[in-house]
Amino acid sequence: MKNIKLAYLLLIAGLTALWLLADNILSIPYDFFAYRASLINYSGIIGIGVMSVGMILAMRPAAMEPLLGGLDKGYRLHKWLGITGLVVSVLHWLLANGPKWMVGWGWMERPQRGPHVEQTNAVFAFFDSQRHLAESIGEWAFYGAVVLMVLALVKWFPYRYFFKTHRILAIAYLALVAHAVVLMKFDYWGEIIGPLMAVLMVAGSVSAVISLTRKVGSQRKARGTIEELEYHPENRVLKVSVKLAGPWAGHKAGQFAFVTFDPAEGPHPFTISSAWQGDGKLFFLIKGIGDYTRSLPSRLKAGDAVVIEGPYGRFEFESDKPGQIWVAGGIGITPFIARMQSLIDKPDAPAVDLFYSTSAPDERFIDHVRQIADAAKIRLHVLVADKDGRLDAERIRKQVPDWKRSDIWFCGPSGFGSALRKDFASNGLSADDFHQELFDMR
Repeated sequence: MKNIKLAYLLLIAGLTALWLLADNILSIPYDFFAYRASLINYSGIIGIGVMSVGMILAMRPAAMEPLLGGLDKGYRLHKWLGITGLVVSVLHWLLANGPKWMVGWGWMERPQRGPHVEQTNAVFAFFDSQRHLAESIGEWAFYGAVVLMVLALVKWFPYRYFFKTHRILAIAYLALVAHAVVLMKFDYWGEIIGPLMAVLMVAGSVSAVISLTRKVGSQRKARGTIEELEYHPENRVLKVSVKLAGPWAGHKAGQFAFVTFDPAEGPHPFTISSAWQGDGKLFFLIKGIGDYTRSLPSRLKAGDAVVIEGPYGRFEFESDKPGQIWVAGGIGITPFIARMQSLIDKPDAPAVDLFYSTSAPDERFIDHVRQIADAAKIRLHVLVADKDGRLDAERIRKQVPDWKRSDIWFCGPSGFGSALRKDFASNGLSADDFHQELFDMR
């Protein structure tokens, strides 16, 4: 998390500092309308800046995964930037329109306008002539973007509709870029902030076109067919075995992929539950949590076509500690199954304690996990919530007295993970030694 927090703060602080270098707000005496003009420019810079970076992150750039700590962290940053863009855009709109309303209501006096300065630069003169059009485009794009961003944040809005409407946001973004290019203060183009904003908007616009043409992740996609389905009704987990027909670069245990079973539904992220053997085969363990995943046992059949995009993620169990503690909550067991498979017959593997907490036990499934754990020489601790009670950090520390010489890998409900992280941190565990995947892509 610290990487994306740092990236977020550096982006906002960097844009603010460069704007202050380009603007005269710190050197002029206070005047409401002069300050308002500067703040309109500032909110425009921040708004289109964070939206541009958010659009770039939506392309799932693999090169940024090491910097941010994985695609899951990149999506969390994407979400923060989207919320920031929404809030700042509303403030920008209020700054532009609020004083006009107050003048109309008689609450403020209209400022005296100075003489219009003719632009000698042909490009700026053209921009000047298009101001009214750019303002209209920006206003309507703002209304559309607000609706689409709010829908993206509302969890009850079905994913299959979110998948389609979120792509339309790229159109609103392109309109806002046109608005920003025309209306950005001309003096800014001669400062550092101008070329930087140009780079961000160009990169964001290219990303928007890629999104609109459905080319996101196209270089990392492989087609295949479903070979076998196995359903565990007691814990509502479906095992989907896939045989790939196209090239696959391979994956590390703990990584995930975007899987498309139905083009109308779009890709969904699932952890790859099998270690890579180089034979073109992999499988996923999918829990019926939402409407879509609950419907998969009845919708899927052997022989169905599937598209796999990936692999993504940095939940790769790399560590210099002599021991590791794995904590799985429910379907969070999936990356650990893949990792255990990869550790079979590996004599130099670290000492591992795996805590598997479940509220919906399926004995056949648990027996399968036990067999893999035994083969990989992993110490497995299974806790059924109704029978064994709640798993917490104190319980883990009692079971693993030497826990300070281990790092912790968690996959499961975010609230459960946050509670463990906070408890272990308060007992001296470094934040760098607690690894958690933020498996929330919207």
